[in-house]
Amino acid sequence: MKGKKFDPRRDYPLASKRPDLLRTISGLDFSEISLENVSSGKIACHEIRISPETLDCQARIAEAQGRFQLATNFRRAAELTRVPDQEVLRIYNALRPNQSTKEELLAIATEFEEKYGATMNAGFIRDAIDVYEKRDLLKKGQSAGENHG
Repeated sequence: MKGKKFDPRRDYPLASKRPDLLRTISGLDFSEISLENVSSGKIACHEIRISPETLDCQARIAEAQGRFQLATNFRRAAELTRVPDQEVLRIYNALRPNQSTKEELLAIATEFEEKYGATMNAGFIRDAIDVYEKRDLLKKGQSAGENHG
């Protein structure tokens, strides 16, 4: 972040008070984003994705307002900016009730940590596993001890 120091209590909303902090995922300045530039093809659609830095600013603003769960959600979203869209959709489907075994979800959590550095999201997936186990929402695996009778 360049320029004056970011103050989460005074710099909200960012678009009007601190547009200098707003950039797309690839670093395009906020002032360059317009419907005209997108519709003319001057800016590609993928350029208008939010950056992890912007999401971190939003998280800090939420914390300054005492909205800690919202701040956590913004930080998880910041991690997801590093994950390809197809992977996000794969995980979304895998997390639907009775779609994945515990082992499959654990593998996804590990992949999120190791491949994308998305530790908060990996923890979120592991928390979901615990809830799914308690509520019997995991896909039944084919372990050696199961009765198939």
